[in-house]
Amino acid sequence: MLQQILHDMYIDPELLAELSDVQKHILFYKMREEQLRRWREREAWEALAQAEGLRPPKVKRASDKHIQWLLGEDGEVWVWVMGEGPGDKPYEEISEELIAEKARLQAQREAEALWRQKEAEITKKFRDALANEKARIMAEKWKVEMEDRKAAKALEERIHEEFRRKEEEERKRGEEQIRRQEEQRARELYWTLKQAQLQSQASEKEEREWEEQLRRSKAADEERRRRAQRARDEYRRLSLRAIQKGTVAGLSFMFQELGQTHEQEARLYHHFPGPGPLLPLAVPVRTWERPLRPVSREIIVRWFKEEQLPRQAGFERNTKAIAPWFHGIISREDAEDLLENMTEGAFLVRVSEKIWGYTLSYRRQTGFKHFLVDASGDFYSFLGVDPNRHATLTDLIDFHKEEIITVSGGELLQEPCGQRDSPPDYHLLFE
Repeated sequence: MLQQILHDMYIDPELLAELSDVQKHILFYKMREEQLRRWREREAWEALAQAEGLRPPKVKRASDKHIQWLLGEDGEVWVWVMGEGPGDKPYEEISEELIAEKARLQAQREAEALWRQKEAEITKKFRDALANEKARIMAEKWKVEMEDRKAAKALEERIHEEFRRKEEEERKRGEEQIRRQEEQRARELYWTLKQAQLQSQASEKEEREWEEQLRRSKAADEERRRRAQRARDEYRRLSLRAIQKGTVAGLSFMFQELGQTHEQEARLYHHFPGPGPLLPLAVPVRTWERPLRPVSREIIVRWFKEEQLPRQAGFERNTKAIAPWFHGIISREDAEDLLENMTEGAFLVRVSEKIWGYTLSYRRQTGFKHFLVDASGDFYSFLGVDPNRHATLTDLIDFHKEEIITVSGGELLQEPCGQRDSPPDYHLLFE
């Protein structure tokens, strides 16, 4: 499945939705590697074609745009690094000044807006108060009653002067309040921008740590792959030694356990009259043509019966009993409903409707994770997560009861999630 995706450089959106975040990161990394490999291959082919005269070299035209670099006294390209030249301020000092200036300008703009609003409120307040006072004076007609109109005029001027004085005092208090608010706002903006800068630096640090963790994960995966290869080579060596010593009786017992005919056993004896190399047996020809991907439940059931049942998929090791973690063609929602009340580490394996394979649903402490298991070939492996290949589905499950699935998640299979309804949800697969 992974090889097909890298060949087409395309993944179905429904299949992409089934992948976890770690699977998506690794798949993107693999696709990027494939793009670089194709690019290098094309560049090498172009160079070879030009060298052998199959393709003329590209000739630069006079009208082509070009870049001319400024040269220094030593004849090399002149380069200036901010903060490292003579008389330059350190980068940290420049950054601090930029942040402080940005905070000051922002606070100044906010203070000017506040002062315009405050000034309008003060003007309206005293204009209304003066109008009310004039209305009161006219209503009482106290000017007419006073004998000395000059005294009345002087009194009116004193009243106006008193109002102007109070208005000026109010304006000063408003300006002082706005100034204090501007200083406070400048400090707040400074610390906000400073905190954003620190968070950006922390994010860059986390990204570097994640890249280092990914590198270690790849190294660990490569080490597990080498160990598995050594184990397979050792198994083949010991098997060949046993055959050369004439231990055909053990092979006869294996054929009987697998339900092989006596004709196959006789053929084996015919091929091995004495010590010698193991000859390949005839492989049964597949009687149906599998589509590129599952198109219906009927096709999935047929695939399981004709390809997976002979490989003992879903059974416990060396028994005829169905494994407690095995489930039929159920949805993601049904799987999460089964795992809802279980502890972290609980898991089940369900037949996938997206690929020729399975989906391992895993219960986390806060939520669920789903891993695609590719079974389209002659082995079982997690799609885009674990490069290890396993001969049977049970081998994959038993392996990850002791080895984590991903380094970042630390998933370890612990408690299988069994059936809840009767008949079980896999009854169609075994009818």
